[in-house]
Amino acid sequence: MIWRTFSGEHIKLPIKKAVEEAIIRETSAGYHLKVCIGTDSQVRSTDTEFATVIVFLREKHGGFMYIHNERTQQPYTIKERMLVEVAKSIEIAYELCDLFNNYDVDMEVHADINTNPQFKSNEALREAMGYILGMGFAFKAKPDAFASSCCADKMVN
Repeated sequence: MIWRTFSGEHIKLPIKKAVEEAIIRETSAGYHLKVCIGTDSQVRSTDTEFATVIVFLREKHGGFMYIHNERTQQPYTIKERMLVEVAKSIEIAYELCDLFNNYDVDMEVHADINTNPQFKSNEALREAMGYILGMGFAFKAKPDAFASSCCADKMVN
């Protein structure tokens, strides 16, 4: 998996090592961190592009993020695509959760799924929420899921 910073710089380390170094650097500088992980996708013709983000929030001091983009030609229903987004976020959250526990960093998984039943993405809400909470992660959906609905949304080309 290739990860990059918001400025486009490639992260050369494995993502777990890069995240650990970021946690050490930021906490050593006196920042209290919270991490939010989310994925969004965009369908264009036969391609579906996914963007997964790891958003580091420095309490009252802004933040930064790491980004991974992935493209596939596999067709999805809206519900399948929402659940694939959640699965991609959970995969990263699971890979990193021991770091967050070791360094006492709060982490949330954000799902780009609308809580309003009038929206099609809502079909996936129950399953996504069960999946995320079942893994033991804190969960946010729209309108509170900024990592997926704002940050990752901007990173889908």
